[in-house]
Formats: sequence, structure tokens, C-alpha cells
Amino acid sequence: MTAPMTAAMSTQDITEVMNRPYARELLASRIPARLAYTGLDRTPRVVPVGYDWDGARITVASAVSSAKTKALQETPNVALTIDSEDFPPKVLLLRGTAQVDVVAGVPDVFLRASRRRMSDDHWPDWKTGVHALYDQMAVITITPTWAKLLDFETTIPKAEHDMMHARSHDASVADGALHQG
Repeated sequence: MTAPMTAAMSTQDITEVMNRPYARELLASRIPARLAYTGLDRTPRVVPVGYDWDGARITVASAVSSAKTKALQETPNVALTIDSEDFPPKVLLLRGTAQVDVVAGVPDVFLRASRRRMSDDHWPDWKTGVHALYDQMAVITITPTWAKLLDFETTIPKAEHDMMHARSHDASVADGALHQG
């Protein structure tokens, strides 16, 4: 078992980030999330996943026998990102812990997550095929412990903010030196 992630935020702060308009837009979009986790061999992994957001947790479903499911049962720390393709980009970053529960059949959360990304003409056949394929699935529930939204209009990464601040400070010092004589 690994140590819990540090730099956790309060539930109230996470909720505030997740309720911002751009975060809500990303969570409701057709964009897949990218889930990062540690594999059983201790190497990092990242996979695209369909997901459902219930206002407090991200839920993903997977085959019970998948490498992802097995790895998350051993090491539940995850990171997740949902980011837009437009410019300036909007990026929702999450860290959290995953809980894996095996359920009979195909869970509604999997159907909701898949339906959001699928066209009407593909849905009926796909749904029939999924129900025929899975006798059980792993439901992976991710509880965020940290969240950040970058929209590159009102929020930017800290490194870029610090560089911009340093440059503006350097420019101010240079201007002061010129004016001083």
C-alpha cells in the first residue's frame, strides 16, 4: 500500500473548482478523461476513459480483469485530466483516490458515460453488444482530493505566472535604473 497523496484540498475548495463554469463545461463534454495511475510493475500509465460526474465523484467502469482495475486495487492514487482542443485551452486537473467495486452486469454509470460520446445510430447495437459481453464490471469511483482549473484567461499554471511576474519585476527594475540616471 502506498502513502496517501499530499497537498489535499478541502472538500469545499474542490467543490468550488468543480462548479466553475469552464469545469462544468468540460465535465459535461464529450471529451474523454485521461486517467493516470501506477501499474502493477510500478510504472506510470495513462489511459483515456469515459466517465460520469455526480457532483462529488468521477466514476469509470471497466472490465474486472483489466490491468487498470487490478492496479487500482493495489495502488488507488490517481490523477485525471479533461482538456479542450480549442485555444486558449481549458484544462481540469484532478488528483484523488480510487475505489474499485465489482458489480453484476453493466452498470448505469458505464452506459451514461458511453452514451454521452456516442451517436444515436450506433447506440442500440453497441448497448446490446455490451450487455451480451459483460456478466460483471468493475466500477471505479474516484474521490477528488485536489482540483485545479486552468483556462489561460483568468488562471494559468504557477510556473508561467511566476515567470511573468519575474519578467515584469525585471522590467520595472530596468525602467527604474534608466530613470535614475
